[in-house]
Amino acid sequence: MARVVTFGEIMLRLSPPGYSRLVQADSLDVTYGGGEANVAVSIANFGGEAVFVTKVPANPLGQAAVNHLRRYGVDTRYILRGGERLGIYFLEIGASQRPSKVVYDRKGSSISQVRPGEFAWEEILQGARWFHFTGITPALGDNVAAVTLEAVQAAKKLGLTVSCDLNYRKNLWPPEKARATMTELMAYVDIAIGNEEDAEKVFGIKAAASDVTAGQISEEGYRQVAAELARRFNLKMVAITLRESFSAFDNGWSALLYDGKEFYRSRRYQIHIVDRVGGGDAFAGGLIYALLEGCPPREALEFAVAASCLKHTIPGDFNHVTREEVETLMKGDASGRVQR
Repeated sequence: MARVVTFGEIMLRLSPPGYSRLVQADSLDVTYGGGEANVAVSIANFGGEAVFVTKVPANPLGQAAVNHLRRYGVDTRYILRGGERLGIYFLEIGASQRPSKVVYDRKGSSISQVRPGEFAWEEILQGARWFHFTGITPALGDNVAAVTLEAVQAAKKLGLTVSCDLNYRKNLWPPEKARATMTELMAYVDIAIGNEEDAEKVFGIKAAASDVTAGQISEEGYRQVAAELARRFNLKMVAITLRESFSAFDNGWSALLYDGKEFYRSRRYQIHIVDRVGGGDAFAGGLIYALLEGCPPREALEFAVAASCLKHTIPGDFNHVTREEVETLMKGDASGRVQR
C-alpha cells in the first residue's frame, strides 16, 4: 500500500441535533474533523496507508481526537502533544433555503502555536509517496505557514508527489495574505485541488459565465481556470469540484480534471444532502487514492466524485465508505435500494 502523509488541524466539532439552530439548542453532538484529517480517514477506509501529522493538547480532548483517528486505521504516531487547547468549530446544519453556518473557536489552538523545527519531516516522510495539505493550515499563522513550507520542501527533496486543496477560508485570512503565502507554497505542489470559488478568492482567477450563488456553472470557464492554474504554477494536474447549489438540501455535484494535455468532466450527481461538510475532502481523498492505485485520470476523477457524492449522505466530517461502495456507484447503481 502506498503511504500518504497529511498535515493540518483536527478540531472538536459541536452541532445541535438535527436541524436545530445554535440559539435554540439544549445539547450538542460531538465528533471530530478537519480538512487533512478527513483526507487521511478516507484513504484509510479505502484500504490505503494514511498518516496524519498535527499537534494536540496533552489533555483528554486531545487524546479523544487522536483516538477518533485511530479507530479508522489512521497512523497517529507523529502527532505531537503540547500547547494550550484543541480547536473547536460549531456547525449549524442548514435546511432548504437556510444555509449551514460555521462558528470557529480555534484561536490559540495547539497546532496554531507550532514552530519550525518541531516536526522531523524527513523522518516522517521516509517511505511515503504522497504529501497532502490544504490552504487552511498555513492560514493559521505565519509560523504554521513556515512549518508547512518545511514539509513541502522535505517532500520534494524525497521525491514525493505533493497535493494541495486550496480551501480558502475568509474567516482565517484576507485574499491578499492568502495569495502571497500560497504562491510561495505552490512552487512545491504537483496537484492542485479546489472548488468553484477557491482559484478566484486566492489567485484572482475567475471562471467566465459562472455565478455560484445562482447555481450557474460554466464548464468552459472552469477549463480556463484549470489551465491557468497549471500554467502559472507548473502543475501536473488540476482538479476542480463543481457544486450547483439549489438549496441547502439539493446540489448538483461533478468535477473537472486537467492533466496538462486533456480535460476530463465527470458524471454529474444530483444529491440530497445529509451533511456537506467534508465533501471536498472526500473528493481529495478519493482522487489521491485512485491515482496512487494507478487509475488513469478519467477513472480517478470518477472515483473521487463518486466517493464525495456518498460523503454528502453521511453525518460528520469523515467519509465512512469503502472502495467497493464507491465502485458500485461508479458502475451506475445510484438507486439507493436496500442491500440485502
